[in-house]
Amino acid sequence: MGCRDVHAATVLAFLSGTASVAGLLAAVLLPNWRQMRLYTFNKNERNVTVYTGLWIKCARFDGSRDCVIYDPQWYTAVDQLDLRVLQFTLPLSMFTAVSALFLCLIGMCNTAFVSSVPNVKLAKCLVNSAGCHLVAGLLFLLACAICLTPSVWVIFYNNYLNRKYEPIFSFDISVFIAIASAGGLFFTSVLLFLWYCACKSLPSPFWQPLYSHAPSMHSYASQPYSARSRLSAIEIDIPVVSHAS
Repeated sequence: MGCRDVHAATVLAFLSGTASVAGLLAAVLLPNWRQMRLYTFNKNERNVTVYTGLWIKCARFDGSRDCVIYDPQWYTAVDQLDLRVLQFTLPLSMFTAVSALFLCLIGMCNTAFVSSVPNVKLAKCLVNSAGCHLVAGLLFLLACAICLTPSVWVIFYNNYLNRKYEPIFSFDISVFIAIASAGGLFFTSVLLFLWYCACKSLPSPFWQPLYSHAPSMHSYASQPYSARSRLSAIEIDIPVVSHAS
């Protein structure tokens, strides 16, 4: 498999990365990171469940879908450390993944629409598709680490809250969405790395972000040293004949 064609691996990586970014966006916006159930012993009252997100908080009675208490300013008064950290890390992870998607798209467009023999004058300004995919894979891996670590920490911090107060806290569906999205980012980076490893037939053994010279200039390369040395030896062995006056 060469690097000068668009393959199913790069297309699948782009689709997987897009789906992962969409999952991260859903996890950021949904108010379902933590549930807090408040029980009452009054038979005339209903239990209340408080849904805590990164930006809003919603309290509902059991069996109801309407918020009795809706706090859209919750993001300014978050008193839980894990959610406060997620407010910064998840948008950062999304920005990193979107940058990786942009690079991946540039690499595929460069592979599909740019000639394999660049203009000599513009050779140093062209982008290497393999380099784009390699950097995109690294960014996807970084986005996975940024997203996965605080998302898993929510589970342990939830156990800490149950031990410190009462066993009324539980993590919600947004935790699973974020972890699944991190897994999608990791899968995307692995696909790009595998595609890059299949491109080892390139002249450069490692990523070369810019063309050092145009491919058409390979034919003008100098002869090997052994050929020049043999030619020099032949020239030296030629006898010089001089005519006496």
